[in-house]
Amino acid sequence: MKKIIVILSICVLAFCSDDKIDSTQSHDHSQDARHQHEGEAHGHREDPAQGEDLSHEGEKPRHGHEGHAREHLSIPADKMKEWGIVVGHPTLQNVASQVALPGVLSLNQNRTAHITSLIHGQIAHLSVDLGTRVKKGQVLVTINSPDFGQVQADFLNARAKLNLSRIEYERAKMLLEKNAIGEREYLRRKAEYEKITTEYGALGSKLHSLGITHTQIDALIAKNDAIKDKDYKCEIADPNLRVLSPLAGTVIFRDVIVGEHIEPEKVLFTVSNLSTLWALLDAYEKEIPHISAQSKVYITSPLYPDRTFPGRITYISNTVDKQLRTVKIRAEVDNSKGYLKPNMYIQGVVQNHMDEDMILVVPETAVQTLDGEKIVFLMEGEHTFAYRRIKLGGKLGDMRIIADGLKGSENLVIKGAYTIKTEMTKGTFGHDHVH
Repeated sequence: MKKIIVILSICVLAFCSDDKIDSTQSHDHSQDARHQHEGEAHGHREDPAQGEDLSHEGEKPRHGHEGHAREHLSIPADKMKEWGIVVGHPTLQNVASQVALPGVLSLNQNRTAHITSLIHGQIAHLSVDLGTRVKKGQVLVTINSPDFGQVQADFLNARAKLNLSRIEYERAKMLLEKNAIGEREYLRRKAEYEKITTEYGALGSKLHSLGITHTQIDALIAKNDAIKDKDYKCEIADPNLRVLSPLAGTVIFRDVIVGEHIEPEKVLFTVSNLSTLWALLDAYEKEIPHISAQSKVYITSPLYPDRTFPGRITYISNTVDKQLRTVKIRAEVDNSKGYLKPNMYIQGVVQNHMDEDMILVVPETAVQTLDGEKIVFLMEGEHTFAYRRIKLGGKLGDMRIIADGLKGSENLVIKGAYTIKTEMTKGTFGHDHVH
């Protein structure tokens, strides 16, 4: 009896366990169905291996480029004008046709003069001011100088002694021929005459150094001869020294006023001929082989973007700056129109001897970057634009050398390319219109 009861208990327990297992499996299937239903209600999620985006919320997808761009874009004429789009063509240039050098303008030192007085005195009269254009020999300032009057008096005194000494020397020479005078006396008078001649010449040179010309010296002598019999001879030596301009040009510096006492070393005026200026340019060592005295050069300035000023190289330094590693290039620049000013920053474009090898170049503003590649935009229709991938070479001033991708006959966007790129990258590949 006990055996029968044990067997029945084991059967009951086995039956209960099977029911529990079936109940658990049923529950699991119900949970899976519920989750599948919720997934369909909220959208299907792909397996990560099949393209699931695992980026965190707020992160940009890592595509490795700037974004897709449309292949073509039509832009109305009014939008082209608004965006400042300019269409041009690639151009051919010589590989080493020109070198752009930074620099600054300065006065042409060969046509500039600092005017000083070589004698003490007081300013009696000013004849010019800053900005006055003067001719060579024109009076700039009048200086009242007693020292100048004394130099004239010494000159006239030496002239009188010279005349007397000449007479005595000529008489001694005549007497010597007649044996009426000893040779020693003759040589004494000859030496005296030569000495006074030298003193007279030195005083004449001093007058010339003060700006007195031969004509003015002749007038001084004539004036002395005319009034030699008069009692008052104070009018002979004029103490007023007129300082003349040694060249034609413009007064660009003045440091003097009427009544001022001046010393010989003081600079009163600076006069410069501004029809030509010097362009002082800096060339790097690698550019030296492309520059020679025969190279053509022209000057450009951001103040006059549409003008160029021709020049010629007059000096190339024989030394290299230790720190900057540059060589000074000096060019004389035409400034007959007066547009250029000393101390103005400029750029000098040096043209070398032309070679036969020509290269294709485009303005640097025409080149853009898309998906890590260099591109330009071409106008393929009346208002339709498309991009083309290119390969670049080096730089040539503000131009970029095209190594591959263009033939030279294309209609190329040279201004406004960045705006077109921005508009193209707003959408997906295809054709679109700007409204």
